[in-house]
Amino acid sequence: MKILITGAAGGIGKATAELFLRRGHEVHGLDVCEASIREEGYTHHMADVRDPDTYPEGLAPQVLVNCAGVQDTGEDIQVNLQGAIRITEKYAIENEEILSVVNVGSASAHTGSEFPEYAASKGGLATYTKNVALRLAPKAICNSIDPGGVMTELNRPVMDDPRLWDQIMELTPLKRWASPEEIAEWIYFVGVTNRFMTGQNLLIDGGEAGNAKFVWK
Repeated sequence: MKILITGAAGGIGKATAELFLRRGHEVHGLDVCEASIREEGYTHHMADVRDPDTYPEGLAPQVLVNCAGVQDTGEDIQVNLQGAIRITEKYAIENEEILSVVNVGSASAHTGSEFPEYAASKGGLATYTKNVALRLAPKAICNSIDPGGVMTELNRPVMDDPRLWDQIMELTPLKRWASPEEIAEWIYFVGVTNRFMTGQNLLIDGGEAGNAKFVWK
């Protein structure tokens, strides 16, 4: 299948692109950064999700993965939410070949625990996921994968601070964060293997959001 992945130059996006390539798919990556993947079957497009004038023409992916994202930059809503909407409207809603859309959200959409604009952007993405699912049915599906902590460069400020890391692990029942490769596996399952679930926001956070302490005498 032909796959389009935004934010493909690093983090979860890169791990997802590499997984799809290993499984024999044609992958198109879109990012403001230069390509970090140089493999047969991969095509990189330098583009900014905030600017539709930079979007490549002539692409009709069967699977779209919205992975481009920023955190606490002053552009969170423009990139994480508006960018995903513009990409999806162009490459999914207007595309007769589309079969599946996967939005990479965040646990903050469920808990609100993040920078204000980041949490708002991901909360909006969760709702937009349901909107797209209704509009694409019955031909195609749309879901979001909403990770908690993931071991990416974006999270270095807390990963490299022992005091903050200990606090986070205290709140996380599984006592670790996910790797980008683990989240990529979820994206692949939801976007390719799954054909019946749609309009869902899947929380993948090691149990952190559900952490509750029962106190009893």
